[in-house]
Amino acid sequence: MSKEPESNSKWYPQHPRVAVHALILHEDCMLLIKRATEPSKGKWSLPGGRIELGETIYQAIKREVLEECSAEIEMECIFDVGDTIIRDEEERVSYHFVLIYFLARYKGGEVKARTDAEDARWFTTEELDEADMHPLLRDVLTKATRSMKNG
Repeated sequence: MSKEPESNSKWYPQHPRVAVHALILHEDCMLLIKRATEPSKGKWSLPGGRIELGETIYQAIKREVLEECSAEIEMECIFDVGDTIIRDEEERVSYHFVLIYFLARYKGGEVKARTDAEDARWFTTEELDEADMHPLLRDVLTKATRSMKNG
């Protein structure tokens, strides 16, 4: 039995949703959270989430990072924009997000898992190779690393 559309749900949306994510750097590490909810429950991800009505993308990413892992950040730039579209067995769009990725620097706060996160921790570049994450996130991290190396 397929799920019916719900107007306030992230599943079966009437329009694409917009979400923000932050690649947070500190020394030689990147901050990731382990997702507590679908999609990608149990996988490592960048902190972030949906923009609330009346919020700027900058306000949203700072709020989401604080809510998910207690970190305070300083924004540097947008380094990528992409989307995720999932269709059900009947080819209906069951999930559609436009994703804005920020590069940010860690300013403070005790990093710990909070809402929507099972865990939060710093990863070195080498540790990222072993982290269980969605392949699309691995592509985003590769793009970010390449961008940082090129200045």
